[in-house]
Amino acid sequence: MNKDFSGINMQDAGMLLRIAYEAMKELDIDVSEVLSRCHISEDVLNDKDLRTPNDAQTHFWQVLEDVTKDPDIGISLGKHMPVFTGQVLQYLFLSSPTFGTGWERATKYFRLISDAASVSIHIEGDIARLSVNLDGVTEAANRHLNDSLVIGAFKFCQYVTEGEFKAIKIAFAHPSPKDITAYTTVFTCPIDFSAADNYIYFDADLLARPSSHAEPELFALHDQLASRKIAKLELQDLVYKVRTVIAQQLESGIVTLESIATELDMKPRMLRAKLADIDYNFNQILADFRCELSKKLLANTNETIDQIVYLTGFSEPSTFYRAFKRWMQMTPIEYRRSKRR
Repeated sequence: MNKDFSGINMQDAGMLLRIAYEAMKELDIDVSEVLSRCHISEDVLNDKDLRTPNDAQTHFWQVLEDVTKDPDIGISLGKHMPVFTGQVLQYLFLSSPTFGTGWERATKYFRLISDAASVSIHIEGDIARLSVNLDGVTEAANRHLNDSLVIGAFKFCQYVTEGEFKAIKIAFAHPSPKDITAYTTVFTCPIDFSAADNYIYFDADLLARPSSHAEPELFALHDQLASRKIAKLELQDLVYKVRTVIAQQLESGIVTLESIATELDMKPRMLRAKLADIDYNFNQILADFRCELSKKLLANTNETIDQIVYLTGFSEPSTFYRAFKRWMQMTPIEYRRSKRR
């Protein structure tokens, strides 16, 4: 059985896009042009539960550089990005007893911000090193993402320490650009490039700095809330896994809750309950997947209807026609014609 789910849908919190949106407005960038070319609606930004595909980051920064003609747009945007606030991680950080405890919790719950990024603290003698790691993101185009994330982490550290945080050195994972003036205008400390990761070095004594907003009861409450949010994301991962197995089994024509549960090493009752916890049911996931696949095949390929019936796992054309008419209020042939026009 194929249980490789290493491609779990890597996503970022919509909050990152909203912060970038505010910075773009500050820089008088043509926001409508950028969002249009990234196929994003401004209305979508108001969705507090929005999570965006991490693999779209490369395209976003390429579009942004193309629109602005700024080779250092990550630095430029980072300088104007508002501090990350208003999320459970911020509240958890502020209610933590110390700056170091705040980072311990941030490390544990950083997935609330991004599936593809992580943070960690390493101490070497008197020096602490904050690592901002982009897992599996190595494209040169994401130099801008690296830059904006490091600036964002630096600003946040200053915010939660009420300005006491000072960087001893900054290191970037990407190679040095020809002109580093944009970097030296933001950071007054030494800057390295081509490092093993993105690092912010600072005085380790700061980790023991007490938070002026420390509150044990709130800290416990925020910790529980963050834990529940992580649990919800893990359940949403299950939906992605179910869709992945559906794709693997669809051509066999036999896709059932039981067959999916077997592939996921779960009891059918457990799978049904876990999906219900996030208001999903198996039949709807299967129908949505078949609908999306049918539309793609009809619009983007020359596959015959009989072949599409087979590829989408239907037993006969009449069943496929009825289902598609129910989904789209038109027949498959009408849909294909409308897309060809």
